[in-house]
Formats: sequence, structure tokens, C-alpha cells
Amino acid sequence: MSSSDIFIGETIGTAVLILLGAGVCAAVTLKRSKARDAGWLAVTFGWGFAVLTGAYMVGGVSGAHLNPAVTLGLAIEGGTKWSDVPLYLVSQLFGAMIGAALVWLAYYGQFRAHLTDPEILNAHTGEEGMVDKAAAPKAGPVLGVFSTGPEIRNAVQNVVTEIIATVVLVLAILTQGLNDDGNGLGTLGALITALVVVSIGLSLGGPTGYAINPVRDLGPRIVHALLPLPNKGGSDWGYAWIPVVGPLVGGAIAGGLYNLAFA
Repeated sequence: MSSSDIFIGETIGTAVLILLGAGVCAAVTLKRSKARDAGWLAVTFGWGFAVLTGAYMVGGVSGAHLNPAVTLGLAIEGGTKWSDVPLYLVSQLFGAMIGAALVWLAYYGQFRAHLTDPEILNAHTGEEGMVDKAAAPKAGPVLGVFSTGPEIRNAVQNVVTEIIATVVLVLAILTQGLNDDGNGLGTLGALITALVVVSIGLSLGGPTGYAINPVRDLGPRIVHALLPLPNKGGSDWGYAWIPVVGPLVGGAIAGGLYNLAFA
């Protein structure tokens, strides 16, 4: 496939992934959203369907990696040329930022209602008035719409959780179609991958929110930092390396395991 195929496919596919995935986070989080408090099942299935939609949409254009950990695993396995890896990564990050910005546009009124509501602000700061960066230096009240965060902040556990979850994801992708003369599953593979993402969310998503994709977290976190959201608080940059490094290590391990056990 050409460089333009990779750029266009990965940008569009990752933008759709983040639009629908972060969109379900906005739906269950923000004040004046009809889906508010729909819960973890809604989030996990929403992200699974987001993967399904993005992958179906651009699978025939770029291969629908939509995730640097997948790209890395495929490069180690041999299915993707190393020379194409930088373009995949840049396109995925660009698409993730576009998707996050579109979530802000779609929920513009809900963001404003949420971030100017005294009940929300007081619950977040424990004080009257606006969210102060000094009072909330790590994570503002809507950062969870854009990016992941741990329930228990322990760097070792958090990065190990992301590694384990990403190994499951990437190994499941790499082993698709091994019972079909090695030809893969075609468009059915997108459905299988989506169900794997739902399973990971239900089973391994509790500790960290299961980024399992560096640009899924980094792109929207950058957008959160840049957007003119009132009272948005911090973007928790001290945690931001974990959902980047963990999935990349997990993708590399999955590629190595595939070559060791299945190739």
C-alpha cells in the first residue's frame, strides 16, 4: 500500500476510533448527557464498537492498525515494513487528536454545563469556586473523557497492567486466521478484535482504564491540554508515560511471542 493510503486510512480510522470511544466516555460522564451514569458496561462496549467501526471503515485502505502497539507487533512479526512504521505512528497520533477535538465539538454544550456546575467543581476540589490547578494538579474533572487514569497510582502495577492487556490484544490480532491457511479472517477480523477489546475492558480495564493504545491516550491528552475548556484542571502529564510505554512494550512482547510460538 502507498504512503498516502497509510496516512489517509490511519488518520481517518483512528479519528473515528477516538470519536466513538472518547464519545462514549463523554456520554457517561458529562452533565446534561442522556447517557450519564450508564456505567462501565457502556464504556467497554462503546470502545469495542469504536474499534469495529474504525477497522471496518479503513481495513481495505491501510490495514487498520489504528494503534502503535499493533503496528510495532506487526513489524516484529514481519507483516509490516519497518520503513512504514513512522508514518503509521504519526498518522495514528494525528487521527487521535482529530477524534478528540470532534468529541469536544459534539459535546460542546455538555462540557460547558459540566465544567461550570458548582456541584461538579466543588466535588472535584472540595472548595467553593473554580477548579484551581494547584488544587487539582494531576487530573481535571473531564480528563477521563479524553485519557485514562489509574484507580490506584502505582507506576509499576499500572505499567504492568497495560503491558499484560496489550499483549492479549496484539497476540489476538496476530494469531487471527491461523486455522485458515494463514490467510487471516478478512473483515471478520475486525469483529473478533472488537470483541477482544470488550473482553479486555471487562476483565483488565479496572486498574488503569485500559489504554492498550498509546495514541488513544496521548492524542486526546494533548487536545485536553490545548482546548479552551473552562475550569478544566490539569492533564496529569506525570502519568502520561505509562499508557504510552506499557502498550508499546506489550506490543513488542506479543510480536516476539508470536514469532516464538506460532511462526
